[in-house]
This record gives sequence, C-alpha cells and structure tokens, in this order.
Amino acid sequence: MPTIIKLKKGLDIRLKGKPQEIILTTEPYKQVGICPDNLPGFIPKPLIKEGEEVLVGSSLFYHKDIPEMVVASPVSGTLKQIKRGEKRKILSFIIEPDGKQTPTNSNMDISKLSDDDLRKAMLSTGLWSFIIQRPYNIIAIPTLQPKAIFISGFDTAPLAPNLEFILHDEKETLQAGINVLKRLVDVPIYVGLKSNTTSVFEQINGIHITYFDGPHPAGNVGIHIHHVSPINKGEIVWTIRPEDLVIIGRYELTGMYDVRRTIAVVGSQVKQPAYVKTIQGADIATIVKNNIYGENNRYISGNVLTGKNATIEGFLGFYDRMISVIPEGDRYEFLGWAMPGFNKFSLSRTFFSWLFPKKEYVIDTNYHGGERAYVMTGQYEKVLPMDILPQHLIKAALSKDIELLEKLGIYEVVEEDLALCEFVCTSKIEVQHILREALDFVRKEMS
Repeated sequence: MPTIIKLKKGLDIRLKGKPQEIILTTEPYKQVGICPDNLPGFIPKPLIKEGEEVLVGSSLFYHKDIPEMVVASPVSGTLKQIKRGEKRKILSFIIEPDGKQTPTNSNMDISKLSDDDLRKAMLSTGLWSFIIQRPYNIIAIPTLQPKAIFISGFDTAPLAPNLEFILHDEKETLQAGINVLKRLVDVPIYVGLKSNTTSVFEQINGIHITYFDGPHPAGNVGIHIHHVSPINKGEIVWTIRPEDLVIIGRYELTGMYDVRRTIAVVGSQVKQPAYVKTIQGADIATIVKNNIYGENNRYISGNVLTGKNATIEGFLGFYDRMISVIPEGDRYEFLGWAMPGFNKFSLSRTFFSWLFPKKEYVIDTNYHGGERAYVMTGQYEKVLPMDILPQHLIKAALSKDIELLEKLGIYEVVEEDLALCEFVCTSKIEVQHILREALDFVRKEMS
C-alpha cells in the first residue's frame, strides 16, 4: 500500500491567470543573465572578463570559499557585462548569445567516471549548483554527507505549472539523473507526489514515493522532509528540483550541459497564460513580449509568494519554473477596509468574498497598510502543516537567540515554507527576509 499523508493546514490562493497546457512560440532570447543572488550561499568570483567569448558549459565564475565549485554558461556568445551594485557586488553576468549553442570541449562522459571522479566532475561542470542542502537552503557543501535526498514531484504554489506537463517526455533523463545521485551518495531518495494523480516518477526505479494530499504548501519539499524524515541538529538533507534533475540526466546521457527548460507564464496581466520553451536565465522581455496587458505591472521570476521582483528588464531565475505578472500596488484605495470586498481574497471572513469559495482573484502588490505591532494571532499555525511554532520562531530570529532557534526548529525550515505566514500576517512582517537573515546568522555562528 502506498503511503499517503493528508495535510489539513495550509491555504490555496486562487488567482486569475492559470496556465493552459499549450506551448507558445516566442522569439529567440536576446540576452541571458545569470544572477549570483539566485544561488543561495554562493560568493562569486569571475573566471572571464567582459567582452570574452563563452561556450555552452564553459565556467563563468567560481565559489570564493569552494574554488572547485563553478557555475557554467547556458549559451555560447559574448559576455556583454558583469553588472555590479553597491560595494561592487556582482548582480549578474549578462551574455549576448550568438545563436549557435557551441559546446565547450571540456564536456565529459560522466557515466564512465569512478564515484570519486564523478563528484569532482559535477563541481567542475556546474552541475553541482543544482543540489541544494538543508539546513540553511544553500548549495550543498560537497564534503558533507546527507542522510537522504528529497525531490518534490508537484507544485502547489499559486498559479504553479503542472510538472507532469513539463516532464512528460523526460522519463529517460529523470532515471539517468537518479542514477547519478545514487552514485554520488548511497542514501535513500524520497519523491513526494500529489495523491490521486499519475506521475512519470511512478515509472522511475531507485526511489521511495510518498503521496501528499492537502492545500499549499503540500508541494513544498520542506513539508515532505518534515513528515518523512525530519532534520535534527547535525543532520543534512539534499534537495533537487525535477527540472534540474533532468539537466543532470541529460549530461549523463549526452555529455552536454543542456539547461533548456519549459516554464509557465502566468498571472492576471498575461493575455494567454501558457507554457514557453526557453533556457535558464533568458531575458523576461522576450519571453512575455506581446502577451501582457498594460504597462504598470510587477514581473516576478517565480511564484507570487517566494519569487523575486525581476522587472521587465530582468532574467529568469536560476531555478525558477515560472514568470508571474500581476498589477503593481502603487495606489491608494479610499475606504478599502470599510467596503464589502467581494473582489478581495481573505483567509478570514473579513470580506464577503468568502461567499464565493471557487472565485479567482486579481491581486496586486499593495500592502494595504504599513507594518504594525507584532502580536500573537494564531494565523501562522493555520497555514503551516509542520509541528513547530512559527511565530515564536520568527521572534527568536529577531532576537538572534541561537539556542532558542534550535529548539524551535530553525534547521527544518527555509523561506518558502513560511511564505504563507507572511501572506496572512496582519502585522505585515517580512517573515521570509527575517528567516533568511536568521539562517545566515546561525550558519555563520555554527561553522
């Protein structure tokens, strides 16, 4: 009998602009940008200079603390700019593609490597950057051994794409990717799937499948870890997204660094929400061209809860599987709090919209008020299906109390796990930002 875990806590945010299961044709991407800020815990040091030519799979930059760990170019062309911000912080490596997709000569057949050489090859080819470590939500430290690997085979975030549509032709590459992971570390590989659905992962060998039923965040890999094999102090778990597992599998089968991906373009400001075939780091302007209503919009690489504000001039995030476009919230609403609110989504019954449980909403980025006193409301616990006290955890994060943070479960959570807590918070607390600072602080102090 399959294991089914039913979750009651959580919240499905019903937004207008779900993707249709069709693939739109778009123009070739004009620029590609790799942003180090998308790579958790990565301190970039450039390996090439502006104006130099790059090939598909050639190294762009390496990790300052782990020099053997590099990030590779998704395209061939010319490094147009290394964009920097305050204190010369590197914001992005912008590449102008030549349209040829010429591969580097350093590609190798990793299927014939010994297990030790495989780890070195993963680091030198840029494939290691797709493996994320918990706790701390950083790129996995290669010298540390995980107790398990977790993969989430479905996404419950607002307007999230259907991963089965994206992966339906990738059985062979997924199996190859799993085989590579099993050669790297001899630990269980757990895959979480949505109950009452079919999945390509059910045809994959060498994995343990658990089914989950419930509202968002049921698709978060952190929720799966918590219910299947919780992280205790001193333990490490690796996670990887299915699309990134496909990239590793392609390298195993072809010896090529191939980061093509199918993403969803969604949101109430999208004329035809659907799927697009593109590449990692492609420019957003080309992806959404002629498919957007209006001009005053928020362009988000990722979902509306955890994605980054990329702007129309930005790039698809390193790990992202969707671009969300919603209205900006730069306006005042007269007596908004006193109106019936038939078109406003609310967790509570503050507005009469609760009378329409299946209605889809157009939500903008308006805060509807400023930050307020941080009081205990019990809202966080309603949307987090984990056996922790989220509001106490965030208060401990504000006070930088490491001992208390450990007792309250800091090693089990990352930003996306508490994203709904931030959404429902009446105090307007930036929960994800506070948690990220706490994770960085604990990691620094405990290293």
